[in-house]
Amino acid sequence: MLLDFLKQKHECTHKHVSPAVDEAYCPDCGALIKNKWYLVRCSCCNIKRTAHSEYNKIIPNSKFCPNCGGTDFYIEELDNINFIDVNYAIYRKEIISPKTNTISQVWIENENKLLNAKKLLGCIS
Repeated sequence: MLLDFLKQKHECTHKHVSPAVDEAYCPDCGALIKNKWYLVRCSCCNIKRTAHSEYNKIIPNSKFCPNCGGTDFYIEELDNINFIDVNYAIYRKEIISPKTNTISQVWIENENKLLNAKKLLGCIS
């Protein structure tokens, strides 16, 4: 029974997607993955705080800011990662739903209807 539970909870971890690219397709599951970097900062003094990801939430490691003692924080999304921010940044791989283009097609059965349709639309043959 426990083995069946573990088999049902199989999700791809996208371990073959490199953090060096902005977005790429996962070779294991085929999903479009966007690499995102986040920083946690104190709301009071704006200092960078160390954090971790837990249940798809980003949480600071300590409850209080080591600089000012505040408890409030905000999460900043980074476009590019800097060498200085590597120790504080949280790296996450997020699935992006691909943009689908809808295509409409019109089918006409015989030529008489085609000529009438061209006249109706104002097309010149």
